[in-house]
Amino acid sequence: MTVIRTLPEAREQRSKFSRLALVPTLGALHAGHLSHIEHARKHAPHVAVSIFVNPTQFGPREDFTKYPRPIEEDLAKCEAAGVELVFNPPVEEMYHGGAPDVVVDVPALSSVLEGKHRPGHFKGVCQIVAKLFNILTPNVATFGQKDFQQLRIITAMVEALDWPIEIIPVPTLREPDGLAMSSRNQFLSSDERQRALSINRGLMQAKQLVAEGVRQTNRLLATMQHTLLDVGHLGRIPVSIDYVAAVDPTTLKPVESVTGPTVLAVAARVGNTRLIDNVVVEPPH
Repeated sequence: MTVIRTLPEAREQRSKFSRLALVPTLGALHAGHLSHIEHARKHAPHVAVSIFVNPTQFGPREDFTKYPRPIEEDLAKCEAAGVELVFNPPVEEMYHGGAPDVVVDVPALSSVLEGKHRPGHFKGVCQIVAKLFNILTPNVATFGQKDFQQLRIITAMVEALDWPIEIIPVPTLREPDGLAMSSRNQFLSSDERQRALSINRGLMQAKQLVAEGVRQTNRLLATMQHTLLDVGHLGRIPVSIDYVAAVDPTTLKPVESVTGPTVLAVAARVGNTRLIDNVVVEPPH
């Protein structure tokens, strides 16, 4: 496995490979990331992982400075997974001092849901992904369905800019109790983690309602919200909801009825940790 930290090194090493799959990450790798590597390998003979905590996608009150950076553990996991190339640049390598600030935006998709609650977040995401695509020129790249809006925006960006890159969606990997895997889960106390299970529980209850014939999304959203706020014996742990939503998977616009594939999405803070999750539902045939 080769670890590279500069753009010239990245381009030199990239030239040694034919078809390349890229797994972009912020680091703090867990089993979900390893599933990305497995999916990537199915689509290309060579796999690269980028590990970069990108400052432009963090808001002023977000956790950029405390975001976990266990680089040695991450590199060991990449090597064990058979990754051939790891791109781990310092911030100054990706954002040169004095360089003009160029951003890519997909406003129709980035101003809702996460974009509404984290202004500028997706500009930063698109900026760093565009840079990685230009530096490493992958043939395919993986993005997780847990970050459904990000997956949709990156797919739209690639289509709009005519990049010859195939975006591979990777299903959400969950803990045995249903909690979606996330690097932020490590910030949860044991009680907060139990409280966080209400996110998945609400999504699963709404999914069951759809299977039973419920089509009105206001009923689904009310069920999800009620489950999130049903404090039970862990009532001392605060949960604040940023949104519960039912949206079209292509336009990300709200829908009033489940007539086809529909994304049910949640963002909530459990204690001080912000978590997101979603599930795609559709009427039974």
